[in-house]
Formats: sequence, C-alpha cells, structure tokens
Amino acid sequence: MQLKYLKTLLTPQDGAAKVTCMAWAPNNSKFAVCTIDRVVILYDEQGEKRDRFTTKPADPKYGKKTYVVKSMAFSLDSTKIAVAQTDNIIFVYKIGEECKYFDDKYDTSLGSSSAVTCLVWPSEHTIIFGLAEGKVRQANTKTSKSSMIYGTDSYVVSLTTNVSGKGILSGHADGTVVRYFFDDEGSGESQGKLLTHACPPYAMAWGTNSIIVAGCDKKIVAYGREGHVLQTFDYSRDRSEKEFTVAASSPSGQSIVVGSFDRLRVFNWSPRKGIWDEASPKEIPNLYTITALSWKKDGSRLSVGTLCGGVELFDCCLRRSIYKNKFEMTYVGLSQVIVKNLSTGTRVVLKSQYGYEIDEWKAKVDVCCTSIYNITLPLQVAWQGSGGNEKFFFENETVCMIFNAGELALVEYGSNEILGSVRTEFMNPHLISVRLNERRQRGVEDNRKLAYLIDIKTIAIVDLVGGYNLGTISHDSKIDWLELNETGRKLLFRDKKLRLHLYDIESSLKSTMLSFCPYVQWVPGSDVVVAQNRGNLCVWYTIDSPERVTMFPLKGDIVDLERSNGKTEVIVTEGVNSVSYTLDEGLIEFGTAIDDGDYYRATAFLETLEMSAETEALWKTLSKLSLEAQQLHIAERCFAALGDVSKARFLNETNKIADSVSKEYGGDGTDHYQVKARLAMLDKNFKLAEMYYMEQVKNTAVSMMLQNQLFTNIQCVYPLKGHPELDNLRRSYYSYLMETNQNEKAGEVKENEGDFTGAVNLYLKAGLPAKAAWLAMSRDELLSSHDIISRITAALIKGEFYERAGDLFERTRNNQKALECYRKGNAFKKAMDLARVAFPAEVVKLEEVWGDYLVQQKKMDAAINHYIEAGCSTKAIEAAIAARQWKKALHILELQEDKTAAKYYLKIAQHYASVQEFEVAERLFVKGDHTKDAIDMYTQAGRWEQAHKLAVKCMSQEDVSALYISRAQELEREGKYKEAERLFTTVVEPDLAITMYKKNKMFDDMIRLVAVHHKDLLQETRIHLAKELEAESRFQEAEYHYLEGQDWKAAVNMYRVNDMWEEAYRVSKTHGGASAHKQVAYLWAKNLGGEVAVKLLNKFGFLETAIDFAADNYAFDFAFELARLAMKQKIPDIHLKNAMFLEDQGKFNEAETEFIKAGKPKEAVLMHVHNKDWSNAQRVAEAHDPESVADILVSQAKFCFDQKEFQKAEAFLLRAQRPELAIKYYKDAGMWTDAMRICKDYLPSKLSVLQKEYESEGNWGVEGMVEQAQEWEQTGEYARAVDCYLKVKDSSNMDLLMKCWMKAAELAIKFLSHDMAVDISQVVGPRLIQLRKYNEAAELYLNLDLIKNAIDAFIEGEEWNKAKRVAKELDPRLEEYVDKRYKEHLKNQGKVDSLVGVDVVAALDMYSERGQWEKCIDTASKQNFKVLQKYIALYATHLIKEGEAEKVLNLYTQHGVPAYSQNFNIYKRMFLELVSVRDRDCAEAYRMWADLRDVLLLLCENLSKSSEANSPAHEEFEQMLLVAHYYATRSAAKGIDQLSSVAAKLSISLLRHTELIPADKAFYEAGLAAKAVEWENMAFIFLNRFLDLADGIDEGTLDALDHTDFQDTDIPFEVPVPSKLHFTVEKREEIREWVLTVSMDQRVEQVLPKDERGTYEASLVAAGTGIRSLPCVITGYPVLHNKIEFKRPGMAANKDDWNKLLMATKTTHSPECQDVLKFITQWCGGLPSAGYSFH
Repeated sequence: MQLKYLKTLLTPQDGAAKVTCMAWAPNNSKFAVCTIDRVVILYDEQGEKRDRFTTKPADPKYGKKTYVVKSMAFSLDSTKIAVAQTDNIIFVYKIGEECKYFDDKYDTSLGSSSAVTCLVWPSEHTIIFGLAEGKVRQANTKTSKSSMIYGTDSYVVSLTTNVSGKGILSGHADGTVVRYFFDDEGSGESQGKLLTHACPPYAMAWGTNSIIVAGCDKKIVAYGREGHVLQTFDYSRDRSEKEFTVAASSPSGQSIVVGSFDRLRVFNWSPRKGIWDEASPKEIPNLYTITALSWKKDGSRLSVGTLCGGVELFDCCLRRSIYKNKFEMTYVGLSQVIVKNLSTGTRVVLKSQYGYEIDEWKAKVDVCCTSIYNITLPLQVAWQGSGGNEKFFFENETVCMIFNAGELALVEYGSNEILGSVRTEFMNPHLISVRLNERRQRGVEDNRKLAYLIDIKTIAIVDLVGGYNLGTISHDSKIDWLELNETGRKLLFRDKKLRLHLYDIESSLKSTMLSFCPYVQWVPGSDVVVAQNRGNLCVWYTIDSPERVTMFPLKGDIVDLERSNGKTEVIVTEGVNSVSYTLDEGLIEFGTAIDDGDYYRATAFLETLEMSAETEALWKTLSKLSLEAQQLHIAERCFAALGDVSKARFLNETNKIADSVSKEYGGDGTDHYQVKARLAMLDKNFKLAEMYYMEQVKNTAVSMMLQNQLFTNIQCVYPLKGHPELDNLRRSYYSYLMETNQNEKAGEVKENEGDFTGAVNLYLKAGLPAKAAWLAMSRDELLSSHDIISRITAALIKGEFYERAGDLFERTRNNQKALECYRKGNAFKKAMDLARVAFPAEVVKLEEVWGDYLVQQKKMDAAINHYIEAGCSTKAIEAAIAARQWKKALHILELQEDKTAAKYYLKIAQHYASVQEFEVAERLFVKGDHTKDAIDMYTQAGRWEQAHKLAVKCMSQEDVSALYISRAQELEREGKYKEAERLFTTVVEPDLAITMYKKNKMFDDMIRLVAVHHKDLLQETRIHLAKELEAESRFQEAEYHYLEGQDWKAAVNMYRVNDMWEEAYRVSKTHGGASAHKQVAYLWAKNLGGEVAVKLLNKFGFLETAIDFAADNYAFDFAFELARLAMKQKIPDIHLKNAMFLEDQGKFNEAETEFIKAGKPKEAVLMHVHNKDWSNAQRVAEAHDPESVADILVSQAKFCFDQKEFQKAEAFLLRAQRPELAIKYYKDAGMWTDAMRICKDYLPSKLSVLQKEYESEGNWGVEGMVEQAQEWEQTGEYARAVDCYLKVKDSSNMDLLMKCWMKAAELAIKFLSHDMAVDISQVVGPRLIQLRKYNEAAELYLNLDLIKNAIDAFIEGEEWNKAKRVAKELDPRLEEYVDKRYKEHLKNQGKVDSLVGVDVVAALDMYSERGQWEKCIDTASKQNFKVLQKYIALYATHLIKEGEAEKVLNLYTQHGVPAYSQNFNIYKRMFLELVSVRDRDCAEAYRMWADLRDVLLLLCENLSKSSEANSPAHEEFEQMLLVAHYYATRSAAKGIDQLSSVAAKLSISLLRHTELIPADKAFYEAGLAAKAVEWENMAFIFLNRFLDLADGIDEGTLDALDHTDFQDTDIPFEVPVPSKLHFTVEKREEIREWVLTVSMDQRVEQVLPKDERGTYEASLVAAGTGIRSLPCVITGYPVLHNKIEFKRPGMAANKDDWNKLLMATKTTHSPECQDVLKFITQWCGGLPSAGYSFH
C-alpha cells in the first residue's frame, strides 16, 4: 500500500484546533469532518465542500460549549449521520443526496447515562456506542431506545468493527480489549474479554486476519484471532517517534494505518506469509499529532485529521494499470480493485469476499469476469484452483461457462454459487445449451435447464434446479449443434449429416424435421424455428406440430436472424447482395402468448386475422386452453368466432352469473356452485354438476334456519336460572356464537353443559387444539375415544404443538407416536424418559438428535456428552472444537480408530499453534497428514531447524527451497548473515549465500563458501575478486587473491600499472619463473630511461640481457640508448636486428642502410635479390660486396627463365660464366635443341653425353618422333620404327595419327612375324574403331584373316550388309551370330517395324510392352488365330485394369470369343464391369448391351462345341447371356412408350440375378421402373431395399438387412457387398425423401403383388409347391399360361408380352426391336409359327 498526497481539504490553523472525528459514507459520495468547535463540515466525493451545520447540545440551557463531539458514523444508506457527544447523547441527522443538511431537522436522539466516547453504525437500525463509565450499548434508531450489550469498569477509549460489520471490539482505559459478535459467520471465535494490552488501546483496528493495537508505549502489537501475540513492532528506542493516537483499517481489512506525530505507519497483511509487512512510513513534517483517520469505503482514499485542525486527503494504491484502453484498474488492496470505465466514467469495486489476492482480471464488454483465483465479478465463486488452466466462455448472456480438466461448471451472473457442473469433453459452446428463466411459464417458478454432450453421439438434458437428469438422447451419427428453446421444453439438434431433429423433453419423443439443414435457429422470445433446406426457407410457427412447416424458396444462404421493433427478419446472402425475408410476427406472437398463458394477448392477435383454416385451428386451440384456465370470457369469444352459437350463448349466461356473484361477494365468481355446475355440464360431466347442485340445496336450508336468529348481546343467558326461556335462550346464544364463529366460547358453553365431546369439536374448529388436548387429558371418557384423540393429535401436529401431542399420545399409551412427537417438538428430555422405558434401542439415536438440536441452538458444550453417548465421535469432536474445549476434542479424537476423523487434527493443531504449543501442534499436524501446515507454523515462529526437518519429509525440493530462500533473504536484510548462510546451505543454495557475502563485501566468507561448494571455480573467483579490489585500490588484498588464484602476472601488472615497481619486482622474483623478474627489471628500466636505467640494470646485473631483450622486442631506441651509454660493442648487433625488422616491415632502403652499418652488405644484396630489385642489388654488391655480382646474375637469369625470357636468361648466365646452368635450364624446359646448341658452343666435351641423355629420356616432339621413325624405317629397323610410330600422340592432328598407325600396321604385316602383326593389329584396330574408322579397322583384320574381328568392326559401324557378306563368303558359321546381333540392335533401337520381318513374336511383345496395342493387334491378326487371341487377351486385361470394359467388348465383338478356359476370367470381369457402369439404364445404351449379348451368345455356342460343354463355367456364361439379353431388351423397350411395362418387368426380373449384378443398382433401377409405371407397392419395397443396401455398403456389411419383404421369392438374400455405392448421395437422399413420403401414405400397401399361385408375380418358383416355371424370353416373368414355345427346349414367352413386342415393332419400325427379334430367332432356334417376319 502506497500513500500519495492528493489535496488539503481543511487548512490547518496556527494553534491547536483538533479535528475530533471524521467519517466517509458507505456509498463513497459523502465525507464529514467535525472540528473542535463542534461544527460538521460536509464534502462530496471529489473533496469539494458542500455544506456545514452546527451540532446541538443535549440541553440548550447549558450552552453550546459544554460538550465535545467524540465520534461520527454514517448510516448504511448514507442518508443519516450519527454524532456522539460528551453530554450523554447521540444525535442522528438527515443528510440529503447532494450532501445537504436538512435545516432544523434531525431524525432522532438517543440519551445515555454518561458521556459517549465512541460510536459505530454497523447495521441498518443499530448503533453501537461506548460510554465513559465502561459500558457498551446498542441503540435502535427506530424506537430511540438503547440496551446494554456488556459492561466493564473501565472507560471505553476506542470502538471498531470487523470487515463485515458483524462483530465489534471495544478498547478500555485499563488495556482490556473485549470482543462481541452479532453473528460469528461460522468462525467459532470466542466472545468476551479477548486480551489485555500494555497501555490504553487508543489506536485499534480490526483487520481480516488480525487485530492491531497501539498506544502511548510506542509499540504496535498485532494479535491473532484469539488474542495471542503475532507480531510486535517496537519503536520505543526511536526518539523521533511519539505516542500512537489513532488507527484505521482499510475496507478490505488487509491494510492498516496507524497515526502518530508527523507520521503515518502503513502495515499490509501478507496472505502468503501470514504476517503483517511494514511499508515505508509516510513522514510529513509539521503535520503534528494525527487525531482522526477515516478510510473511504472503496479503499481508494484515506483522510487524515490533525491536532491543528487540518484535513489532508491521500490516495491509497498498490498499483494502477490500463486494460485495453477501456478500463483503469486501481489496486487498493491485495483483494480489492476499483475498475473505472474510461468511456463512461462509471466505477465498480471488485472485492474478493474470500480474501484471495487478485493477480489478474479480464473484461468482456462491460461485464467484469474472472481471474486466476476465480473471482468472478460482480459475483464471486469459491473455486479449487488448477494452475490457471480454466477456459471461460461468455457467449451466453445469463451464465458463464468454465471448462477445466474435462469438467464444465456453470456460474450464473449475480449469484455467488456454482449453478451446476457436469463432465464433458466438448468445449464448443455450440454443443452446450443453457436456459435460465428466459421466459416465464405458468406454474413454473424456477426453470433452469442444461443440454450437453456426454459423448459425440449422446446428449444429456439436466434440470439444474433439482439436479436430476431429464433425458438422454442416443443418436446414430455425430452431433455438431444443439440448442434448447427458451422454456427448456424442446431441444433442436443437428448431426454431421446435416439432419435436423427435434426432441420433446416431456414426452421423450424424437422427430426428424429436415434431412439436410445447413442453418437453424430459434426465433428469440418465441418457440418459432427458422431453418434452411437447400433452396428453401423453412419456418415452424407451431413447434408442437413439426409436420406443419411454412416454406419459401431461396436463392442464397441464410446468414442471420434479427428480431427488433416488433419485426422478425431472416437475412439471406444472394451472391454479393443481402436480402431480408420478413416472418409473420402475428403467428410468432400468438405462439408466445399461448406458451406464456397470456390469453388476452392471444385473443387480441386473433381478432386481427381473417378467418381461414389455419386461423380456425388457432381459435380452437385458444378455446380449449381458456376453458381449462377458467377464463370464461375469452372462451365465449372463441366459440363466437368459431360460429358455435350454442356454446357461446351458454357461456354468455354462465359469465352473467359469475359477474353477478363477483359484484355481490367479490372474487371472479368462478367458484360459485352454479358456475361450476354449468361448466361441468358444458364438459358433459353431468354427475359432477348434480353433485354441485345437491350440496347447495343443503347449504340453502341451513342458511334459511339461521336467518331468523339475530342476537347481539346474550351474556345474560347463564345467570337466568329457572327462566322459562332459559333453554331457548341457551340454544339461541349457542346459535349466535356459532353464527358469529365464536367457536371457543361455544366450546366453553358445551364444556359447562358437560358435552365434552362437543366442546372438543368446537375447540378444534376454533383452532385451539392445545385447549382440546388439555380437556381430553382431564377426562378419562375422552381418552378412551380413539376418534377424538386422533382428531386432537392431528390438529396438534398440524399446529406444530408436538410436545402436547406427545403428552396425549403417551397418556393413550401410543408410545411410538408419542416418541415421534417429542422428537419433532424438541422435547428430548421427555423423549429420552419414554425411550428408556418403551424403546431402549432408540436411546442412542435420540442422543444424537438431541446433540444436533443443541448444536443448532449454539449450545456446543451441552451437545458433546450427548454425542459421546450416541457414539457419534465425529460430531462430538466438532462440537468440542466449536465450544473451544480443545483438550476434550483431542481426547475424543485420539480414541478414534476411523481415519475419517483425522481431518479434525488440523483445526486442533491450528489452535495449539496459535497458543505457541508447537510440539503438540506438530504432533497433531503430522498425525492429520498436514505436515505442510506444521512447516508453516515453525516457519512463522522462526524455528527453521524444526521446519526443515519436517519439510524434507513432505514438501518437494522446490517448495522447500523457495521457503528457505525467502526467509534467508529476510535474515539478510536484518543483517543476520550467518543465519541466512545456514538457511541457504540447508537447501543447497550456496550460490545465494556467496552472492549475499559478495554484495555485503564479506569476501573472506565468500571465498570460504566457494572453496567448499565450488572448488573448480575457486581460482576464477579469486581472480575476479582481486580485480574488484584492484579497482578499489586495495592492492595488498588484491595481490593476495591474485597469488591465491595463481595469477602472479596479474599482480605484477597491477603494480606496474600503478607505478609500484618495487612491489612488482618483488612479486615476480618471488612467484615468477627464472626470467620473470628480469622482464620486470627491464620494464622498470625502460620506464626510468637514461643513465638511471643503466644503473638499475647494472645493479641487478641485467644490462646485456636487457639490451638483447629490447632489440628482440623491437625497442631499438631503448637498446641503442643503453648500448651507447654502457656497451658500445652491442651496437652492430642492434643495427642488424633493426635491419631485419625494417626488412620485415617493407622499409627496404632503411634496412639497406642498417645492414651496411651492421657490416652485413651481403644481407642487403640478398634482400634486394629476394625482392627482384636487381639494380639496387647490383649497386650494393658492386659498392660493398663484388663477390656477390655473379650470384645476382644467376638469380636474375633464373627469374627470366621463369618468365620465359630465354634470351635474357641465357645472356645473364653467360655473363656470369655459368653455361652449364643454361644447359640445365634448357633441358628442364624441354628445349633440347637450345641445350645442344649451348653445349656445342661452350661445353663441347659434354655434347655426346647430352645426346645419349636426350635419346634415353625420349624427350622428342611429334615431328621428331615421326622423323626418328622414318630414319629407323630407312635403316631397316622396322620393329623400332613400328614402336616409334605407335608412340606418336597428338590429339590435335588426327590425320597424322591415322597415318602413323596405318604405317605401323603396314610395316608389321609386311616385315614382322604373323604373331607380332596380329598383336600390332589388336592395338591399332581398336584405335581405328574408336575414331569411327570401321572400314579401315575391318580391312586391317581381314588382311590378317581375323574374320570375327572384322565382322565385329562392321557391326560396330552398323554396316550390317558388309558384315553379312563377309560372314557368308568367308565363314558361314558366323551368319547366325550376325543375325542375333542384328535383332538385338533392332530391339535396342526400338525399330519394331523392322523387327517384324525378322522376329514377329518379339515385335509383338515389344508392341505390347510399349502399349502400342493397335499395331500389336493389327500385326497379330496377320498371324494365326492363337497368336491373335493371346495378344487380344493381354490387351483386354490391360483395358480392364484401366476401367475400359467397353473397349474390351468391342475387341471381342470384332475378333471373336474363343472358348479358352484361360480367358474365362477376362470374360467374367468384362461382364461384371459392364453391368456396374452407371447411367446405362436408357435406350441409348442398346448397342452396348446388344454387343455384350451377341458376344456371350457366341461364347456359349463355342463352349457347347468344346470340352467345356455343360460345365459350371458354361452354365455361368449362360446366366450372363440371359442377363445381357434382359438388359438389351430393356434398352430397346425404353425407347418405346408402349413397351414401358415390358421395360419395368425386365428391371424387376433382373433382381433374381443380383449375385451377378450390383444389388443396389438392380433395386434402384427396378424401383424407379416400377415407380414410372405406377406400381407403387413394388416401387416402395424395391427403393426401401435400395436404401437399406446403401446403408449396409456404407457400413461394409449387409448382415443387418431385413429379408421379410422377400420371403418366398427367388430374389437371393446372400449377395456380394458392392465396394461402393453406384449412385450419388443426392440421388439416395431423393429416394429417401420419396420413401418417407410414401410410408406416410395409407393408400400404398407395402407388400409385393401375387398371382394365382399365391406367389410373388415375378418369382419363377411357386411358394407352396416349389415348381419352377420357365422365364419369359421377353420380360423374364414366369410363363404360366398362354404360352408361346420356341424350337429350342426351355425357351418360351408369355403370349401377351410377345404380341406387345411384335405390335410395337410393326408400328414403330424400331431397329432395336427388330434386332431383339433377330437375336431371339438365333438364340431360340427360330420364331414360333405365328411369328413376325422382318428384314
């Protein structure tokens, strides 16, 4: 907490003018100050003065200066202010909203017996004040009366409340502090004398967790909840500190300010440490003694009043921040934040009622929400934190959804409790729907519903009020959206297939509303649903009838739904435009009014509509509901609108009766017997009407008898004894009493008359069961009447007179009920006495219940023994704890064996910890498995050893470390370094201890710890420390650490830099190597210079060494200086070293001079030679070293040779008289001619040796090689000539190479042996081939009879004709070799066309491999039939893999289908692929089906002639032929309208072949065909079967199919599962919609039609007999009668179908029909005799 000065409200005066008291209003808008002159000044929230008024004395006669105002307090509504005065009175003044005092008005005054010293106003009408006589009283502002709360003998000096205002503390002059609670809020804290302070507690404040008391002893003491000392802040040794005069607690109770002289001390409560932290005090010079403090109720301001009459205003803030430029947050306490909306200026105070620290807050719009401690504002919820992993959703306007670890919690805005929680893994708000009282319903007070996903396919609906499940919906598909309606009665949900469903929660019925729905939404404020179904807008105005939907066509997509200003619009995007569709607001309003029970609004709406069928239905609905609600006028209007005159008239008469009754007796008249009877008659319930009328007749008779008995005062009835009218008068009086409902007096009359039964009845009627019970227990005759006792006890129980009822039951010996009544009436003493006698087993239970009752009555002490007697140890422990009888609680607890009671160890341990009995507390903490709390206890008490001993047992190493490090840092701040080190090392954090010592410059301790814990870093640490000491000029200490760190050089350098050469020399000599001190001496001397340096070096005997060292280190000036002064003989050596240094630096002229001075001219010459500076080299040599001239010429010649300047080089060498070097250089360069020349001219004696060397090395050029070869050829050295020719290598002159190689071959053939010639040819031949000289190479091989080599050369050059001719003429055996190579060549070159003439099979294989199938088939067709069929089969296999089955059909149509068994799979695959092709159910597909039919017919004919005749394969292909014929005939019939029934029959007949054709395709086509000819029964069954098959295909199995519809048919059940659906999803959904529509149509009989056999008409097998009929060749239907037979056995047709086909062919001349007849002729062995001829 930081205090920042804001402004001065009241300027201080020069003298004493004490501010006696101040007060802030609870609404933060008013501030009052009272000064010593008894004037109250009023300020507004900004500190602007608004008004002032003078207080009044208790009695004006004593004057206005006879009292002092001691205290002030505002009322909770901030409209009144109470002023406490020393003249024994409290005045309560009224304050206006604008801080204005109402003149001459005060609300009330409260007198007292002595001076009022202090005052607080904690609740609405209650003021608590303290008196000088020591009493604390409570005043009621309504009654202006007061009562004493408690009294002491000591002056009340201070009075304060806790944060909630439910408890007070009073401080007394003797140091006593007394606590009193109006409500302890379950804390269990004690009341009465709490503590005794060392001095009067003038400064006292009650924080959240502690009480702070201060006074004149300059000590501030913090006490715990039970009065034990927590902390003491002692300022008695501070001479600047004076006595503490006043204290104030912040509204949150987490900060307390204590005022004294010129100073404000601020204390902040640390929740983590559990102690008060003192902040920096606020020092204000010349403020003088602070006499009053008042904290603004939002915690943002602190007002300070002083002895001099000044009032200062301070800002109180921990920190401020801006959130998203929208909100300013002012943290006025750890658990309190003021949030200001920067746009509106409004402020809200956010405070944690649990006292948790607010670390962070977030906002959504203007709704403050939650933090990581889950303080949701303006509501607060207790939450078990989970590391801040919660996710929050604010999409719902009434509830916040919190997800955490698979659990959803709901928090309603405005409530401090969690509304409910469920387990779910689905966090999408679209998968959760919450409705909280969004629309009120009749008879429903609290309506809170939740719908959520248990799993992705299951919805659960929960009633959040009762906490029970309303229903569970299991769906067959994943759910992606759900929402309840506003009343929570209906649930809409949609699945991943975009199907929309409605679920009625009351009836648990689920219905499908749409099969495709991309958008759906409830209309706000109604039960109307808007949805989209592809191109339609669907609206349900009456959701109870989901089948009644209003649809509008759409061109776009719905994007939003808006309802405002009495208008509901659906927003639709159509391209780039947005269009709105307006809904019928009237229909929406009617449905809402009905749901809300507002029938008048519904009637008003229907009045505006014209009568129609829909409106009539609405009137009927309203009439029924209004009659049920007995709103008869609305019902009358409904029947009038419906034209039901009789009912309208009847209701009109009924309404007149009700209205007249209402006028006469009040009410609405519907309870009148005539109205009830007439309504029963309207409902045709005549028995009920009769009952109403009969009851009323009796009541009327009684009423008539009573009308004549009119008595007003008959109290004289009983004194008139003997009066002749006495009996009449008694009767009349009794009647009068009964008439006027004076049942009690009437009962007394009966009792006096001895009619005790009648008296009991009247007492009961008068509601006096206790009086009746008293009478019954006094009269034995009444006790014997079971009926009377039952009625009395029933009345007693109803009136909750349980104890009296128990007495009565016990008197009648009904012990069971007596016991029950005693228990209910809490008469446990009587219950125990009865139970010990009658129910010994109940005694224990009663003890427990008695104990519960005592606890409820806050009599904890008395409850303990009852719980012990009952064996309820847990409750006994709780009661003992609540009663603060700790030893008894511990004794009971330690006797328990049940582990569930272990939780109470914590509370008891906390008590013993608070009273500092740590050993007992530790034992209890550990025993209760709360070791962490024991650690915290020891930590707070500073007992770190005990804390660590426990910590290592239960805490993680990280937590232990954090705990000890924080405490060690506190010790460090207190200067207790050893203790801090001990804590750091205890948790193995020596680095922190090292850092601590370093920070505090305690280097010895730092090094000690490094040596122990970081030996490897010790040396580095010492050096680092030495550098720091060096920087501080602490050289001796730095030297020590440098040397300890084994870096003596750094120490020497330190002394050298600081010009402390003696110390540097000392260190180097002591700790350095053998030459170290010499180097230091040298540097010292260099630093001195001149003769002093020479003397110093001579002193140490290092002069010559120093000169050499200086020269070696390029300090030539210092070296020359020393040498000139003391050792001149060293000067040449220095010049030489200087010259070498200058040469390295590139300063060659200066170096030359130095070399000459050093007497080393040759070195200068070599330097110039090295740098190619020939002129300077020659100059220096000629001048100073003539012997070096020749060397210069040689070096220059070498350089010229390298630069290819041979003439210059030769000249230089000859000048140097070194011709042998010239010869060598020429030889090395391969210039033998020049070498020979120089040798011949200057060294002729060596010429022969040079020539031999030249020949032996072979260092000839190409020309020289050729010349040499020619010479050897001329001399007859042919072998050497051949070798020489073959050695010629010049890739730049290929012609020369060719000539040399051919010449070598020629010489070898002519002059060398045959073997040598062959060897030569093996060398030359490949070289010629490499140069593509194939003919020359072949000619060479032929000359030596190397025939195969010659052929290979021709083949290499692709000279195939030459190769063949050579083989044919010279070696016929090689002809086959040539042919083989030629084929390989053609294959490799891909010249298939050429290969055909050589090897046709190889060519065909190449065609097939390359995919050149047309060429392959065309070429194969020119070969024999088997070859052709082989490649056709290969091509067909390829096409089937590519999905080109139709091309396979064309292939076999063109080339025939042989009955090869190896081709059967191809034929089957072709057939299966073709029947699976989509969109071939049309006339255009006839040619394909006809070709397939013809191919299969040809195949079957071929099979019948082969060995495969009548085999299973043959029969299977016959079946395929029949199917292909049906398909072809159906395509032909599709093109002719009059054959539509034939096409339908063929589609249906194909169903019996679903083991060959895809089942879904067959049923789809059959269903559509039946639908086209209006055979709706079969269409429905077939298409329904198609849908089942489609679902089975999706699931991958057909096991779930229901075959009931196809029993007793020849349609197979076991069919292959198609790999995929043969139709699109859209077509399937269209079929599904049609099937659903038809299923609702009662006209369609959902069974297959039967014929005269009693069998399904398309089935070939009779159901009863099993006889199989022949299928019709035209339709596939069974041929039963009117048969037409064909020549081929087993072929027949139905006459009607045959004639229909013939007639259609004649009339339409359809070529397809003609082709069908032609096929039938071929297939069936001709047409029947009455046939049709065609061409």
